[in-house]
Amino acid sequence: MAKIEQKQVIVNEIKEKLEKATSVVMVDARGLTVEQDTALRKQLREAGVDYKVYKNTMVHFAIQGTQFEGLDAYLSGPSTFAFSYEDAAAGASIINKVAKDNFAKKAEALEVKAGVVEGVLYDAVGMKVIADIPSRDVLLSKLLGSFKSPMSSFARVIDQIAKKGESAAE
Repeated sequence: MAKIEQKQVIVNEIKEKLEKATSVVMVDARGLTVEQDTALRKQLREAGVDYKVYKNTMVHFAIQGTQFEGLDAYLSGPSTFAFSYEDAAAGASIINKVAKDNFAKKAEALEVKAGVVEGVLYDAVGMKVIADIPSRDVLLSKLLGSFKSPMSSFARVIDQIAKKGESAAE
């Protein structure tokens, strides 16, 4: 197989991932130990996030004409990509958590470069804000909890009124 054909296979693989992805996080993972990298990959895999190292030139060709084209400006140095398919913030939040853990251990080995979430390009600071957004399930449970509290209070008030009405009728 010719070298160009091998590269085209990789570009097509990246394009397929981009078509399915709701978000992509670009990371510089230099300095991670094998143990840290393995733990990161495991967490991402469990969350349904693909995490892979690609050459910047391959990604450059794959993102042309897509919603991820803005990442082109950040394609310098070693880059690792996290493709999220269901929860758009999943990849960013896991990477941010691992980066904070590493920072606490004085090992600044994981640096978010940029990302695209649902068609919007964010720099490293923006991706950290996205990473702090709770998951969809957490947000839904908070919403349901906020509905439940007033309904419970209302039900207790009605119950007390009913009991008061019964005692007055006797």
